[in-house]
Amino acid sequence: MEVAIAGGHGKIARRLARLLVARGDRVHGLIRNQAHAGDLEADGSEPVVCDLETAGAREIAEAIGGVDAVVFAAGAGPGSGAARKLTVDRDGAIKLLEAARTAAVEGYVIVSSVGAERPPDGDDVFSVYLRAKAEADRAVAESDRAWTIVRPGALTDDPGSGLVRIDTEPFRGRVSRDDVAAVLAALLHEPRAVRRTLYVNGDGGTIEQAVAKALSAR
Repeated sequence: MEVAIAGGHGKIARRLARLLVARGDRVHGLIRNQAHAGDLEADGSEPVVCDLETAGAREIAEAIGGVDAVVFAAGAGPGSGAARKLTVDRDGAIKLLEAARTAAVEGYVIVSSVGAERPPDGDDVFSVYLRAKAEADRAVAESDRAWTIVRPGALTDDPGSGLVRIDTEPFRGRVSRDDVAAVLAALLHEPRAVRRTLYVNGDGGTIEQAVAKALSAR
């Protein structure tokens, strides 16, 4: 499989890239800073400079042309204001979706967040972030792509345990970025994950068991 990851230098993205490369997939990491290219090359992925905030959908389509699936793992990041939650977490995801359609890329996986299913109305940054995620998810779910929405709980940098709970209904918890990346890697190769919204947290069964159980539920 050939996969493009938006936000390619991010914490989840780099973990995911290493997992995919190890299983024989070809990975392109979309980055906005050329200085990060060496890190991606060290992971075994191919850096592609393409800033989702400033690039148009056609330019993004050229950057992802020929891949089987894209993963939106970009984010404005901690310390950013409400405006960038909209331009990155919402608009960037939607532009990547438009680009996937233009480039005939079938698969689209988006890393979202628990809470996006019912975002708050407040003007604080976190509320805006959840609304941005909700709007991006809605656009993805209404699209004609083979989409999967993944909504993890609170992310940690703890070493992955390989044990997760995955559900189709919202629930809160904590989960390591290692384990989220491993779940994403599994879902990219799982046809039953198409058109599913999945919530992910730690402290469950093995990733293989959790994926199988969640995708067998209707």
